[in-house]
Amino acid sequence: MTVASVQDKHILITGGASGIGAASASLLASRGAKVTVADMNVELGESLVKQINEQGHVASFVPVDVSEADSVASLFAAAKDNYGPVNIVINNAGIDHLPGALADLDDAVWHKNIAVNLTGVWYCMKQSVKQMLSNGGGHIINISSVAGIHSAPLVAPYCAAKHGVIGLTKTAAVEYAKANIRVNAVCPSFIRTPMVEKMLEQVGEKMATRLIKGNPMKRLGEADEIAATIAWLCSDESSFMTGHNVVLDGGMTA
Repeated sequence: MTVASVQDKHILITGGASGIGAASASLLASRGAKVTVADMNVELGESLVKQINEQGHVASFVPVDVSEADSVASLFAAAKDNYGPVNIVINNAGIDHLPGALADLDDAVWHKNIAVNLTGVWYCMKQSVKQMLSNGGGHIINISSVAGIHSAPLVAPYCAAKHGVIGLTKTAAVEYAKANIRVNAVCPSFIRTPMVEKMLEQVGEKMATRLIKGNPMKRLGEADEIAATIAWLCSDESSFMTGHNVVLDGGMTA
């Protein structure tokens, strides 16, 4: 079986310093992509890029706060200076929050989740489209969640933001299809990442076990499994796919 090629493509990944973002950055760089890793965590981001470069691959780190429009604009300008216009953008940056009933959650929790998980994607998509329009097209891959396609009790702000990401994905896919810009989403369930592991610790062992065992495959997904699908989406093998969300959940929503 041939490996889906991303040779010489410039791929920008937000939230690229850990979890799904880091797994994707490492895999895509190993397949010949020029990767811009963007994250708020400078230490982790620079460490990952150093590791990728030491393996003989191409990557650079740019700090970003996706909830700030100016920070996102600076990121895309720096990325373009480094490797030229982006070919592919993976909007992976995201946060979660402690569970709580909708009426009991503080407004600050809502505003922060929407700012990072939805508005951050909006800012990055706008900058992506601008560069792609001047470069003959491209592909935007938004990381949503299974919480973006069904209910998610006790995490209403997160759920609302991830539903919004699906809406942005579908709308942009139709708007820019004629410009050769594809837009798709990936909807993972519980994946073994620092964010999910922290969440499972917070809800307690009993609830964590229940969440994992509730999956038909009886386990967490692995970041490398999500990265492998993202790598396929980044390749020309997915060239006729746009406006869709790929669900990777071990059968959770079946």
